[in-house]
Amino acid sequence: MDTTINTVGLFLGKFAPLHLGHQLVIETALKEMDQVIVVIYDSPQVTSIPLNVRARWIRSLYPKTVVIEGWDGPPDVGNTPEICKKQEKYILGILNGTKITHFYSSEFYGDHMSRALGAKNRIVDDTRKHFPISATEIRNDSYIHRSYVSPVVYKDLIINIVFLGAPSTGKTTIAQQLAKIFDTTWMPEYGREYWDRHQVNRRLTVDQLLEIAEGHIEREDALLLQSNKLLFTDTNAITTLMFSLSYHGNAHDKLRHLASIAEKRYDLFFLCDTDIPYDDTWDRSGDTDRITFQKQIIADLKVRRIPYLILKGNLETRIRTVQSILSRFQKYDNVLEHTSSGGVA
Repeated sequence: MDTTINTVGLFLGKFAPLHLGHQLVIETALKEMDQVIVVIYDSPQVTSIPLNVRARWIRSLYPKTVVIEGWDGPPDVGNTPEICKKQEKYILGILNGTKITHFYSSEFYGDHMSRALGAKNRIVDDTRKHFPISATEIRNDSYIHRSYVSPVVYKDLIINIVFLGAPSTGKTTIAQQLAKIFDTTWMPEYGREYWDRHQVNRRLTVDQLLEIAEGHIEREDALLLQSNKLLFTDTNAITTLMFSLSYHGNAHDKLRHLASIAEKRYDLFFLCDTDIPYDDTWDRSGDTDRITFQKQIIADLKVRRIPYLILKGNLETRIRTVQSILSRFQKYDNVLEHTSSGGVA
């Protein structure tokens, strides 16, 4: 079999975020070239989304591309001779002698960059006829323009906030109320719905508790794609694991794995305190068990090294606390930098 590579296409950008216009260029190049190289600039002055996250999008969607992460790319943008030369020098250096036959773009720099590379200038949809969108517009309002963004990308633009706590600590109420305030979606505790349908003598099997965690994540993933900047999530796989251990003294290995994944799945962890009256419904086991389970949750968070914020007081006080934290929180930034005054535990 002849595996000779005759044509090599190059596409570069910040992809902040990657959108369907970018994808059209990549897909066109993949159809036309033997090999496609994508160079991604770091560009912290434009986006807080880490370079390796943006690179992961392209590797996930287009595994046949060669992705080069440009951590030290020049930040200068413009059409001056000085900036053009600086960009050309950087690209030639990062390619390290790789011969490019076609330079792909939808921008003005296609002309000077292709000449510097000795490549054909392949312009794709420069008038934005197919996808009339820009990354700037998406950064300004990703929710309005979400139809131009792949689900792989969009879920990484949403701040996923989870509320933990023993039964009857107000998780459901605050998640629901905050979703209304911020005009977005919230994820109800799937375990509650599942328990109502399947419990026998107020208990579920080890396998059923795994089904709860899997079903919760499936619904949560779907809601991420409908969310407006924020998703408020009631409970996660870590709590389901703790119920399994409490009921049975063990848990399914897959549930343990999902709980481990949950450690990094959420951007903010809020622990709802037990300082509100206990709602003693038939399906709960009493306030004493609530206190014990709360202690177990706190211990587990500490063992997992998960930073969390405690919500105390009535609903209005808790909502104000969350609003204050969110007013200075940015996804992918240092959580302690933005929340330390709110009481990270």
